[in-house]
Amino acid sequence: MDLHFGDSKPTDEERAAVDALLGPPESSWEGADRSDADLRWARGGREARDRRDLLLPGLHAINDRIGWISDGALDYLCRRLTVPPAEAYGVATFYAMFSVKPRPATVLQVCTDLACAASGAPELCTGIEARLGLGSGVTVERSPCLGLCERAPAALAIRAGDPVRTAVSAPATVERAVLAASAPDSAPEEPPAALAVPQAGQDGLMLLQRVGLGDPASLDDYRAHGGYTALRRAFELGPAGVIREVTDSGLVGRGGAAFPTGRKWQATASQPDHPHYLVCNADESEPGTFKDRVLMEGDPYALVEAMTIAAYATGAHRGYLYLRGEYPRALRRLEHAIAQARARGLLGDDVLGQGYAFDIEIRRGAGAYICGEETALFNSIEGYRGEPRSKPPFPVEKGLFGKPTVENNVETLVNVLPILTMGAPAYAAIGTQRSTGPKLFCVSGSVERPGVYELPFGATLGELLTLAGASEGLRAVLLGGAAGGFVRADELDIPLTFEGTREAGTTLGSGVVMAFDDSVPLPRLLLRIAEFFRDESCGQCVPCRVGTVRQEEALHRIVERAGADAAGDITLLREVGRAMRDASICGLGQTAWNAVESAIDRLGAYE
Repeated sequence: MDLHFGDSKPTDEERAAVDALLGPPESSWEGADRSDADLRWARGGREARDRRDLLLPGLHAINDRIGWISDGALDYLCRRLTVPPAEAYGVATFYAMFSVKPRPATVLQVCTDLACAASGAPELCTGIEARLGLGSGVTVERSPCLGLCERAPAALAIRAGDPVRTAVSAPATVERAVLAASAPDSAPEEPPAALAVPQAGQDGLMLLQRVGLGDPASLDDYRAHGGYTALRRAFELGPAGVIREVTDSGLVGRGGAAFPTGRKWQATASQPDHPHYLVCNADESEPGTFKDRVLMEGDPYALVEAMTIAAYATGAHRGYLYLRGEYPRALRRLEHAIAQARARGLLGDDVLGQGYAFDIEIRRGAGAYICGEETALFNSIEGYRGEPRSKPPFPVEKGLFGKPTVENNVETLVNVLPILTMGAPAYAAIGTQRSTGPKLFCVSGSVERPGVYELPFGATLGELLTLAGASEGLRAVLLGGAAGGFVRADELDIPLTFEGTREAGTTLGSGVVMAFDDSVPLPRLLLRIAEFFRDESCGQCVPCRVGTVRQEEALHRIVERAGADAAGDITLLREVGRAMRDASICGLGQTAWNAVESAIDRLGAYE
């Protein structure tokens, strides 16, 4: 059965939320209440269809103002954008942060993922629910990773209204979380981003050098600490010169795929089809990852400058910054930084007086891990379900809106600044021959000093954990997050490089390092990983859609039959894991079995 425009009408608040984004409707076809309008033909339909990419911001506008998306509100938004209601419903129900059913205006998301689970998140949820009780006007939701792993356990309160209000509680207690939900304006402020950087202020830092040294809201402070030196250097070199420097530096993507950045930029820049687009992937949703959040909160102008350089090199005049919906402070910091850069001539029609036009638009995600995959991210921006596309064609040929697109994550882009200021040879001399430059690592779990650490490639896992103060009873370390793999406590001499971890039979991924001691029940941890992949699978392909469910079911049986023979279910897990790895469309299904496999083979999880 298809969905059609129904008889449901938007409330005045819902209509106002949509109109604040799109402007007032011009005809009854779009929902205007005019007695002389004629509905026998549509006016402006083509123009409205060209605004399909505003569907996700429109859903955010309604959800932010009301707290949920009613049939009437969805129908009104669909009329404004000429989007079929069935398609819009499919988009609205794709994202975890939206609700198409009535719910209270306040939602309290309590992270139950790996770092928080090891820090007592299940007990925290139980305590919060008992304290709030029924009729509290607060919905408590068990959430995947909120990107606050250094302050686990964590909770995020969101209260709908005009404006929407948010409050973060981390580390959360029952009292703090309830206060954040019941009075978000009265909740204590978050600690500065520098507290997530144990090395803050130390000499020799490149990517984290400004975090904690100045006011992250001040453009003048940023420039006083070397900001916009790299962009001026880029204009001296020209687009081809910038790409040559990035290529010679050996920089590869820091999101986990490790694709050479210079090759990606060159492939995009050489495409004859125009316009070109730049997309910054700031949707870091991998459990245990929070480095991009710290960069955006502690040094937002660095990302604005780096995006401008990348766009200049690849011939793009418009950039999209796709930001996690669970990062309210990063959103505020970046909105302010972009506005200040625009006001000072560092974005806009004539950047730095060089005759180059470039501007940035922020697009908020809404709770979908899969949108970290680049083509799923493109679909999300365009107003479709965030499902990955088949390749080829590759994004450098047909990416966002079907045009050549370069996509990089936050850490990758910020690396471009020291490359241009110090030169490619000096940058390439850092690290190893095949993994050059510095790398950010997100350390959490059973350590005394969790946070973001910057080390040159080639440092060992043991050296990093010594800096972080790992527990003496260390049992295992998870590298790469839920999509990564476990290593034993006697394997800490693994070099932290892409090639070193690969040779050791694991992965570096995006830089997640989660330490677990004997107090953490490993079977429950693996079950949480399986639950995560089941929930986050987009459902587009059968191997992942079915395989993640079968994996979770088998792990449930093993946990429930503690001490019984698990050989049959382990055999099933291996078969399902191979099928997902070989036949899934994207990396989610291809890596969903990695952590469980490594725990069985390296840690003897069920022996």
